[in-house]
Amino acid sequence: MAYGTGGCVKKRTKKINKTPEGKNPATKNSIHHEDLALKTAAQYFGEELMPLLGIQGVVNYIAPTETVILEARQMYQDFNYVRKDGAWIHLEFESDSITKEDLKRFREYEAATSRIHHVEVITYVICSSKVKHPRTILKEGINVYQVKAVRLKGKDSDQLFKRLKENAEQGLKPSKADLVSLLLTPLMSGRLRIEERIIKSLNILQNSRELITEMELEKMQAVLYTLADKFLNETELNRVKEMIAMTKLGEMLVEDGIEKGIVETCRELGVSFDETAKKIKQRFGISEKEAREIVRKYWF
Repeated sequence: MAYGTGGCVKKRTKKINKTPEGKNPATKNSIHHEDLALKTAAQYFGEELMPLLGIQGVVNYIAPTETVILEARQMYQDFNYVRKDGAWIHLEFESDSITKEDLKRFREYEAATSRIHHVEVITYVICSSKVKHPRTILKEGINVYQVKAVRLKGKDSDQLFKRLKENAEQGLKPSKADLVSLLLTPLMSGRLRIEERIIKSLNILQNSRELITEMELEKMQAVLYTLADKFLNETELNRVKEMIAMTKLGEMLVEDGIEKGIVETCRELGVSFDETAKKIKQRFGISEKEAREIVRKYWF
């Protein structure tokens, strides 16, 4: 099951992470942090997120994002929902301007998905770039293809924080939709620095933990941390880390750092893969399989 607002949406297929063609995930700058953050938000908070983005329809469950066409080429889409009326909502997350090649790719996704699954498909491109008028129409021959662009920079994070503050002063608690809105603040416009938006959002989430489940809180914190890792410098990121140090997510980040440190140290000292796995197993009290997976993650 994948959680949405007020409960959950049925998940019929497992989400598969993709590495876009021609993009090397080895360095921080090449990681699509916004894609990762927004996909997490889409997976766990779809019912609240869609109205915030101006997307119409009621989500029934999450749809597959992998389509195999005749030439055995796998086509990975960013996210799909199935609406109550059976139509599919296809989400693509773009941090740069929408190019002609992007539109060709989206059109290909739609055509293949529609033919294979016998459904109508509507593509929404969630844009976090500063482009005010993104390209949405592709004209080729007698055909016209169109997507719907949602500009996050067109939303004002200052207004959101102001409204939540006024509501709090009146004793009104934020709704779950309000909390999901906070996840988008680093990608919105506003006078506050991105660092300040993330810290304010984390504070509000921490003070609203009785309104959401522990898992939802962790996912929201993870989305904001992912965006912090993309946009903030080391000093600013350390401030965010200090805020979440005592949370479950903070504990996970600390453990991840310890794991990486042990593996890298052992490798530098010439300790074998198997011996390193034993040390990880003893240190964290986990199974041999889990220990070997951790070592494999940082060994190469």
